[in-house]
Amino acid sequence: MTAPEDAIRARRRLTNKLIAAHDADRLRPFLSPHATVVAGDGSLITGADAVVSAFASQFRDPGFIAYVRTPETVELDQSGVRAAERGRWVGSWRQARMAGAYLASWRKVTGQWVIEAEMFVTLEEGPAPAGLGPAAAFR
Repeated sequence: MTAPEDAIRARRRLTNKLIAAHDADRLRPFLSPHATVVAGDGSLITGADAVVSAFASQFRDPGFIAYVRTPETVELDQSGVRAAERGRWVGSWRQARMAGAYLASWRKVTGQWVIEAEMFVTLEEGPAPAGLGPAAAFR
């Protein structure tokens, strides 16, 4: 049996791969229907449909490469059905880069971990490092 922390980290890796592949629709199973996201600029996105739509819109930007979220900690509640994931995120575009900290709330629903809420705080913004291409987004 997979430990909850490992399962959440694995699901995070899968969301990173789907974002890098620009496959918005396949992100839906990772989201609670009522998921809420506070984006790095402070804007609020409410509901899985709106989150998927926001990703699809981002993926239409020809300069966008990927978002990579790297968990630093995953903590489980006492009942084993909710978890808090904290970590760092990087957003990469061909001409720019943003990065910061995030917190995600996960809930176990019918045996699967889904994201209830995420909050991203942009702490760094600047030009893309020299030679940045799709593979560099994962360094």
